Amino acid sequence: MANGPIVPSMNYRPETIDWRLTRGVISRRFWAYMIDLVVVALWVFFVFFALAVLGPFTLGLTWLLMLIGLPVAAFTFVIYNAVTIGGRSQATVGMRMTGLRVVDSVTRGRPSVLAAAVHALLFYVAAPTFVLWAGDILVGLVRDDRRFARDLLTGLTFIRA
Repeated sequence: MANGPIVPSMNYRPETIDWRLTRGVISRRFWAYMIDLVVVALWVFFVFFALAVLGPFTLGLTWLLMLIGLPVAAFTFVIYNAVTIGGRSQATVGMRMTGLRVVDSVTRGRPSVLAAAVHALLFYVAAPTFVLWAGDILVGLVRDDRRFARDLLTGLTFIRA
């Protein structure tokens, strides 16, 4: 038994963010994702085109890299999200264009690269299975702060910049 009232730590801040910062975030996230699809697709196309052009000069060695690069291309989105969200701007190219920024829910600061990578990985694991993806989105639709289930799991919050 405690001898007195339990006082929370001075470092603890409940995860409450002003609702005005999260208003309209879901539609902006959709358009940001569409823009990011184009950005990453162009990047992957550019790399594969460069490898194809260099193929004859390297006696086909870069063509072997293209075969190895196919599985790596699948992780390009995860790396892209980790580097851009965990970076100084705290947003991908699409998020910057739609006026979004990602913050750590507790510190309100820059999210870690690991949290951003796990966040993206959770999305790409849930997206092929409609039930997981729909459940993830449904959580965001019913919450006041518009945080999806993967946001809650990784401790990230999307706000308007």
